[in-house]
Amino acid sequence: MTADPVRFAYWVPNVSGGLVISTVEQRTSWTPEYNRKLAQIAEAAGFDYALSQIRFTAGYGADNQHESVSFSQDLLAHTQRLKVIAALLPGPWNPALAAKQIATINHLSGGRIAVNVVSGWFRGEFAAIGEHWLDHDERYRRSEEFIRALRGIWAEESFTFRGDFYRFNDYSLKPKPLDPQPEIFQGGSSRAARDMAARVSDWYFTNGNTPEGLRAQVDDIREKAAANGHKVKVGINAFAIIRETEAEARAVLQEIIAKANPEAVAGFAGQVKNAGKASPEGEGNWAKSSFEDLVQYNDGFRSNLIGTPRQVAERIVGLKQAGADLVLLGFLHFQEEVEYFGKHVIPIVREIETKQKQNIAAE
Repeated sequence: MTADPVRFAYWVPNVSGGLVISTVEQRTSWTPEYNRKLAQIAEAAGFDYALSQIRFTAGYGADNQHESVSFSQDLLAHTQRLKVIAALLPGPWNPALAAKQIATINHLSGGRIAVNVVSGWFRGEFAAIGEHWLDHDERYRRSEEFIRALRGIWAEESFTFRGDFYRFNDYSLKPKPLDPQPEIFQGGSSRAARDMAARVSDWYFTNGNTPEGLRAQVDDIREKAAANGHKVKVGINAFAIIRETEAEARAVLQEIIAKANPEAVAGFAGQVKNAGKASPEGEGNWAKSSFEDLVQYNDGFRSNLIGTPRQVAERIVGLKQAGADLVLLGFLHFQEEVEYFGKHVIPIVREIETKQKQNIAAE
């Protein structure tokens, strides 16, 4: 377990439809105006990061999608401390374009932009925009080259690279990003995703999971990263439902599932077969997800942040003890629930962390 305080991020709702595939009320909007205010609320509440989503086509309730990089830049312009993670999808993005975009935003924001390299699971989306579809592990090979290219472009005066997917010849990008380089996040839970994180990524995002399931991934990644002379931090997805009693919170969860859109959930389940289930070992994101898990896009219910503020805070610390450095959160009603989380959950997390630190020091 890290001695550093656990960090908090939230999913930016720059895509319509909210974070659950359900007709339950979600007082959340995908508009720029709503998201600017949300970013300011999150910053004041103690959140460290916001993660913008990348989608090119409609599906599963997400009828409208704002582009992630430009949307992230707008949020940075309306905040002062919050870091914003812009999702990038190799294929549609070339690393030269991405490196230049992010370097410029890095200067405009005083170094507060990061990137999340998404290897891709939505085959129908690639077909719709005319992008070549790669098999599971090939997508991660391309993503690794993409990350190596970003790092090289940002670091080297004259960058040359000979990969299977990208080629550069004495390319010089100026100005370089401010030091330190923008952080690079990635998602996934498969063997290929974990191995890529252990070689090149700063952060590894995994879908919602139990502390035991998370610990197995963390131990695996960090052992391999150490062998590579590399360090990687870990973030876990979670959907938070916090109410005055656990019974109230569980009732909300049951309402979400009861009002789920079965056709849309089934469609989503069909597409995510191209993720973990398509890996050679048949493991990874969504490989073992139930219908209830899939109602929340990234298995967020499985992290069990459902209950009173005290219960949720204790479970967050449990995830930290299992190796999580960051918790990536989704909510039904983003503005009000992010503010509530900052007032009622984060202080309890910090209280528990302080007590644990004191106990360790006293031993």
